[in-house]
Amino acid sequence: MADGRPRVIVVGGGFAGLAAAKALKHTPASVLVIDRRNHHMFQPLLYQVATGVLPPSDIAMPIREALRKQRNATVVMAEVTVVDPERREVLATGPDRGETALPYDYLVLATGVEQSYFGHDEFAAFAPGLKSLEDAQAIRSKLLRAYEIAETEEDPSKHPDLLTFVLVGAGPTGVELAGAIAQMARLTLGADFRRVNPRSTRVVLLDNGPRILAGFSEELSRKAHARLTAMGVDVRTGAHVERVDEQGVIVGGQRIASRTVLWTAGVQPSPAGQWLKSDTDRSGRVRVRPDLSVAGRPEVFVAGDTASLEQNGKPLPGVAQVAMQQGRYVGKLIAGRIAGKPAPPPFRYFDKGNMAVIGKNFAILESGKLRLSGFPAWAAWATIHLAYLPQAEKRVEVIVQWAWAYLTGKQTSRLILDSDLSRRPTRLR
Repeated sequence: MADGRPRVIVVGGGFAGLAAAKALKHTPASVLVIDRRNHHMFQPLLYQVATGVLPPSDIAMPIREALRKQRNATVVMAEVTVVDPERREVLATGPDRGETALPYDYLVLATGVEQSYFGHDEFAAFAPGLKSLEDAQAIRSKLLRAYEIAETEEDPSKHPDLLTFVLVGAGPTGVELAGAIAQMARLTLGADFRRVNPRSTRVVLLDNGPRILAGFSEELSRKAHARLTAMGVDVRTGAHVERVDEQGVIVGGQRIASRTVLWTAGVQPSPAGQWLKSDTDRSGRVRVRPDLSVAGRPEVFVAGDTASLEQNGKPLPGVAQVAMQQGRYVGKLIAGRIAGKPAPPPFRYFDKGNMAVIGKNFAILESGKLRLSGFPAWAAWATIHLAYLPQAEKRVEVIVQWAWAYLTGKQTSRLILDSDLSRRPTRLR
């Protein structure tokens, strides 16, 4: 208990964690939200930060600001390193202080996922992933720096390697990022350079599977493939990446020369399963009961990408919709339990549909039997994403920036933010 009230600790300030905390707003409980970063991020638009369409502040907000009107909620910027379910404590390490033991009456683990290189962690040094604002800014700088280096490279034979961008993984992130890079090269940067032509940029999208966007229907996957090809993206399926190094990638024994490789292939969950010593699926996600609690631990819940739960014989996907609905369900369940109300029915995910956008005026949308592609799907994508931005006051700014980019092809956030002076291009003589 904290101040005579039950303490609920929520680990993670992403979609699931924030939804759980907000669902406890009117509950006589002390809610403690712990995250190693101080902000909540709208990850579906992260690729737009990486390609200079939007600044980071448009898709993120401080967690404290998100919960500032919730009197029973406290936010702590710290990293949880251990969960002790026997003692009902979490151990957290914060900035400039040691490890602190924090007791709980209820625990919600919504710790999300990290980049996975499928056992080849050595690839990480040459192929950054896209999971955070820091990643997005680093990728944006990496992309823009490639053009700056090419502009100062006097040997034209080296330009193709510099302006070849390879993306490994053709899920929604890879497809959206590939389309955005192709559009940036041809529309945004086309007239900005004198010694190199950005329109000669080569974007290669690789996937080990038989088709891109495996989570969508084959019909929509084919349309997305055709759209990317029309934009100049070299899409290769059945492409197993054997090696990634500073010179590019090796696929099927053949090298694709590139100075910029991006990893958009896979994810792995946080170590929540190891903390709890609980049953996990093959990817390491915690297998939860129908009410999202952990077997044998009715006071511990796992939600979002960290949780493994099947519905209609299929595992629920690791998408924002699932995380938000699970977080809200867990928060309401805990609130009801504290109030002495009967347990709710098992969690059921309501699928509002999947979307992916590929460049200007084109997206795909699948919801049940509804399948859309082209401009109608793009309009629906824009409307829905605006509605879910973490800060309502940012919607007008995003609309203006999207409209500007749509009408002019220009992007507003194209700064290279890198303090490594050794990576500056050589000055022209």
